[in-house]
Amino acid sequence: MPSPTIELRLQKRLIFMSTNIDFQASVEALIPQDWTMSVITDLEDLGEWNEVLLFRFLLMDLDEFDAFDPLDVIRQIRMQYQINIPVFCFGGDSDIQDEMRLSRADRFFSQQQMLDSLPQYFAQYNW
Repeated sequence: MPSPTIELRLQKRLIFMSTNIDFQASVEALIPQDWTMSVITDLEDLGEWNEVLLFRFLLMDLDEFDAFDPLDVIRQIRMQYQINIPVFCFGGDSDIQDEMRLSRADRFFSQQQMLDSLPQYFAQYNW
């Protein structure tokens, strides 16, 4: 397995997991020019665990169950990959949020709250 390079680590990238195209467009409108977003529905699309590690954070749709299971994704990240990448969730009801919280997801927002918070996260993870 090749090691991540410093150049790859310095790229400002986030993961977006949702099939909600309207919300995706709203997020894309807020992304700073020097950031890129990978839109996926399966972590395997990014490659092995060391590829996932290169992303600054993940935005996950908790209303999504057709394309992926959010609980499976967080368990894969935290238990299988053992990565502590920030996972910011939007949508979902209190039951799925509680399950995700127990599986160590980081923050929970409505869609509007997520959009309102993103500029702060882009600034915070702009290193």
